[in-house]
Amino acid sequence: MHTPTLLHPLALRRAEPADLHGVLKLLADTSEWLYTQGVRQWPRGGFGPERIEPLIEERVLFLLDDELRYLDPGASAPPVATIALDEHADPEFWTPGDDPGAALYVHKLAVARNWSGSGLGDALLDWACAAAYAAGLPWLRLDCAKTNLRLQDYYRKRGFRHIRTVDLPHRASGALFERPSEDVSPTVFRDLTAAELISA
Repeated sequence: MHTPTLLHPLALRRAEPADLHGVLKLLADTSEWLYTQGVRQWPRGGFGPERIEPLIEERVLFLLDDELRYLDPGASAPPVATIALDEHADPEFWTPGDDPGAALYVHKLAVARNWSGSGLGDALLDWACAAAYAAGLPWLRLDCAKTNLRLQDYYRKRGFRHIRTVDLPHRASGALFERPSEDVSPTVFRDLTAAELISA
């Protein structure tokens, strides 16, 4: 496990097309780990490029890098973590009564296993919460696996409130959570997106 220190400075940036392979690998590794834990939220083997390329094109996928990777330009260094943040409320989960436009939505949050337990998931959720606040939106929302009680407890401990669980037979996900947006500043990484506006 790594600890973000001066020896491992981290930076958040928007994903670029050249990052696709690294993102797919990170998501595949995370999906395989979820399967070993009995969680079936994501497809085994991860997502196909057709699911991730649009997020990169829309500029809503973000990567957390270990900045030491730039010391060796020839080295292949996958991202330390990834998160998608956009205004796309899943219509199978969020109804007009939820006021879907009042939130930003977290998708594809994953942290590399060798960085697990270092607080990066917490920091990315705080960053997303601050992005919703900066966009003038009252909520940060997400959905997760209906049966993953451990993950649901994790979100509750991070300030999220369980709204309801939508039980659709063709969807493993469906536990809906929201957290009030707030102006919080993660200190775990450098935010290279700070000067940009979140756009969906």
